[in-house]
Amino acid sequence: MEKIFVKISWQDNYGASYDDASGCVVATHKTLDGVKKGFESALKFHIEGLDKSEISASLQGEYKLVFKLDVHALLNHYKGIITLKALSKFTGINEKQLGHYTQGIRTPRPEQRQKIIKGIHHLGEELLAVV
Repeated sequence: MEKIFVKISWQDNYGASYDDASGCVVATHKTLDGVKKGFESALKFHIEGLDKSEISASLQGEYKLVFKLDVHALLNHYKGIITLKALSKFTGINEKQLGHYTQGIRTPRPEQRQKIIKGIHHLGEELLAVV
């Protein structure tokens, strides 16, 4: 089964895109679940409208959508769940900088993105350890 990596970004709404589909396949929604469902529907509709010769090889067989959130989308998704103060504790990145990432004022380097992801994973591991 082919994995299709779909990029999810944030700019006042979630936006999902996949660059390897011939033509333009995008979806937007105010929620993460909504944009995922919208993208899946848009991609199916797009594929149905193409001749078989126009469909990229990755979409001709069975495929699984894998959604990858950019830092803006990731931080906005967890905004009401994890405070910037808590995330700062787990990532080592100061709150102000995290705020800039959340607002889209700055885009983190790949190393910073990995720190944020590892921090969220670390928090999750601590929560899973609660018995």
